[in-house]
Amino acid sequence: MSTPVKETAPAPAERPVAGATPRSGGRRGEGVVLNAFSHGFLALWALLIVLPLVWLVLSSFKTDAQIGGSAFGWPRHWSLDVFARAWDKGIGDYFLNTLIVLVFSVPLTMLLGSMAAYVLARYPFPGNRLLYYFFVAGAMFPVFLALVPLFFMVKRLDMLNTYQGLVLVYIAYSMPFTVFFMHAFFRTLPTAVFEAAVLDGASHTRTFFQVMLPMAKPGLVSVGIFNTLGQWNQFILPTVLMQPQSGSDPERYVLTQGLIQLNQQQGYAADLPVLFAGVTIAMIPMLVVYLSFQRQVQAGLTSATLK
Repeated sequence: MSTPVKETAPAPAERPVAGATPRSGGRRGEGVVLNAFSHGFLALWALLIVLPLVWLVLSSFKTDAQIGGSAFGWPRHWSLDVFARAWDKGIGDYFLNTLIVLVFSVPLTMLLGSMAAYVLARYPFPGNRLLYYFFVAGAMFPVFLALVPLFFMVKRLDMLNTYQGLVLVYIAYSMPFTVFFMHAFFRTLPTAVFEAAVLDGASHTRTFFQVMLPMAKPGLVSVGIFNTLGQWNQFILPTVLMQPQSGSDPERYVLTQGLIQLNQQQGYAADLPVLFAGVTIAMIPMLVVYLSFQRQVQAGLTSATLK
């Protein structure tokens, strides 16, 4: 005979306590508040950056009377003549000098910095960490403390007011950050690819240039943009090193120097639209470079953490 199965009463459903809210709802509410706060802060930050740039560009289309009467007014006449005047008053020469320096300083910084970072990241040897910390310490050294010895060192090399002297100084001051950034990037690259290249008989030079360096392209683009921006906007080093040493020595001012020089040359008869146009000319190339490589910069900054 089969024994009857006793039916058990279903457990009573738990009643929610009065005044209590579900945890998921609380977390969702915190996320919405945090999201709104972050977006609001980013919008405010964007306005603080974009509005001065827009005001600068619009002021270059005004006249002195319009700028003096209403600094935030709208231009009455739209003409590019002011940019031609700024170019003729020396901005063109300053722009060319800056371009000549950066054409050599940025690629050499990237090449030498990547080679040093690759060796420090991939080849253990006695003194490796000491040499790496030596490079990192260079990024913490204020440039103002080295101006006097740097001036006499460049003078002893007979490179004052020369392109090659400024290029060498730019490379030296950009190397610490480049080595620090690329060292962390090279350490994240897969070791299996490096070992496969060595087993296939590739030399150290070929492995670096044909295997590891192409894999580090996002990091190279990111640190290259940072070096371009830093060297393009550099002021204190050109002011000390790019001064004419005699009456026959030509002026080789870069853009940051040239804008100050243009303001000083005008004296009391200041042509403010020309100054605004000069700043706009100096600003546009860096905006174009950053906006063109914005995705690559973001990929380079986040790839090390994602791998």
